[in-house]
Amino acid sequence: MRQLLFFMLILFFQQTAWSQDSAYLKNTDTLLHHVPSRATKRSALIPGWGQAYNKQYWKIPLVYGVLAIPASTYVYNDDWYQKTKFAYEARFKENAGDASDVSKIDAKLSNLSLASLQSYRNIFRRDRDYSIMWFILAWGINIVDATVSGHLKEFDVNNNLSIRLTPYVQPSQQQSGLALQFNFKGNHAK
Repeated sequence: MRQLLFFMLILFFQQTAWSQDSAYLKNTDTLLHHVPSRATKRSALIPGWGQAYNKQYWKIPLVYGVLAIPASTYVYNDDWYQKTKFAYEARFKENAGDASDVSKIDAKLSNLSLASLQSYRNIFRRDRDYSIMWFILAWGINIVDATVSGHLKEFDVNNNLSIRLTPYVQPSQQQSGLALQFNFKGNHAK
């Protein structure tokens, strides 16, 4: 049984080694073209990787700067949520007769009432959850940017394309306005 498994493994690796034929070489020219879906997938996995694939390196610090804002607000709000939650629970226990945790309350929260602590706890929890939402939204914008830039990477903008805005007058109908003229110069046949 082991010999059969070993023999099959040898055949498998031998077959894959021989599979590098001319069909592979014919498809290498398609690998040289820019593929927008690769930018999308890469940007979905790691923020900024799609921008790097599109060779828009200047956008990478912007991506991480935009993602850092909701991440830092998440950390801030989660920290205060945990503090206000603990303080609320300690004050609640104190009202029930157990004052063992009151000394552990943060100094900034020690003078607040039970209702105020509950209100602040809810506010910090809501803001923490909004931070998660904004982080996901910023990541999505990063993906959309990589996708759109990937599609526009091979967009043809050359000197043979022109646009001109000219005024026009139609005396017979007593109308005037602006005309938008597109001029396509050169041969566009492929």
